[in-house]
Amino acid sequence: MKNLFLVAGARPNFMKIAPIVRALREHGGLGFKIIHTGQHYDAEMNDVFFEELGIPQPDVFMGAGGGTHAQQTAKIMLAFEELCLSERPDLVLVVGDVNSTLACSIVAKKLNIPVAHVEAGLRSGDRAMPEEINRIVTDSISDFFFVTETSGVDNLLHEGKPREQIHYVGHVMVDNLLYQRDKLEAMDVSAFASTALKAQYGRYGVVTLHRPSNVDTKESLENVAGALRAIAGQLPLIFPVHPRTRANLGSFGLDLGDRVVLTRPLSYMEFLNLWKDAELVLTDSGGLQEETTALGVPCVTLRENTERPVTVEQGTNVLAGTDPQRITDEAEKIIRGGGKQGRRPDLWDGGAARRIVAILADALARD
Repeated sequence: MKNLFLVAGARPNFMKIAPIVRALREHGGLGFKIIHTGQHYDAEMNDVFFEELGIPQPDVFMGAGGGTHAQQTAKIMLAFEELCLSERPDLVLVVGDVNSTLACSIVAKKLNIPVAHVEAGLRSGDRAMPEEINRIVTDSISDFFFVTETSGVDNLLHEGKPREQIHYVGHVMVDNLLYQRDKLEAMDVSAFASTALKAQYGRYGVVTLHRPSNVDTKESLENVAGALRAIAGQLPLIFPVHPRTRANLGSFGLDLGDRVVLTRPLSYMEFLNLWKDAELVLTDSGGLQEETTALGVPCVTLRENTERPVTVEQGTNVLAGTDPQRITDEAEKIIRGGGKQGRRPDLWDGGAARRIVAILADALARD
């Protein structure tokens, strides 16, 4: 039986490989191992986390996180090379755009092991973003390109990739989102902190901020803070705060006011329970742009660009940039009921992972 390595380096990566694991189990014709590089250590990635995802704990934990981008990438490469040499997988599957994606792709290709990239072809056009470099380099050496939206197909063709290697399959993050939403509807959520917040505020918005361009300088964070204070005057905002963002709010002496409610970071299910019923979401997260589009929740993205243009072209997402007045204006349109009406993109139907597994099983059977 052919054997795949499924590589993940951080909590969001596991949400992307979880539907693939479930599809592989359902298919039954391919073996696999889940490889956790240890790029990010997350105390909430415990037994319950994997149980919620419907997948087992990782088969291998490399513990290669920490350090600068270069140090982290190098540690992952060294550990992953040793693993590949000892076990010789038939294919390495990587997801997204983190350092683990880049590092494990390079190692696999230098050992002549085929690479499949899930979420291939996404481009922001901003090479100051480390994720953009990871995407470009990974796609430059991959063998299978599994694409979430048609812009990814266009980008890959423009970069000279063979059409037969490009597969528009839909989005595994949406697969996972729909799976988790169905689980949430059957759960008792009374103990969730987000349930108490929903009961307390009724109508509310949700905020997430973590990108360095928004939170790492006083000027940029002050601009965002001003917009949040203005919006919160009309609609209370619940803000699960990333640790770095919380630290910078304190060190820069910025006050968001009483109607921006700061909470600890929430688990995936607690956070889904919160944002799925929000009036609007304000974010700089790529993944949340897609998830809000999938569930039809209005989203205002606090960035000048997005590598997920389908969320703007078809979905509920508005790209507002970082100007406080523009952010406030876009949010106010939604609060007044005049926000854009979006639709779920084609193939964002919960079946992406099955399509990926079918393509890989066919290709490996012919190998």
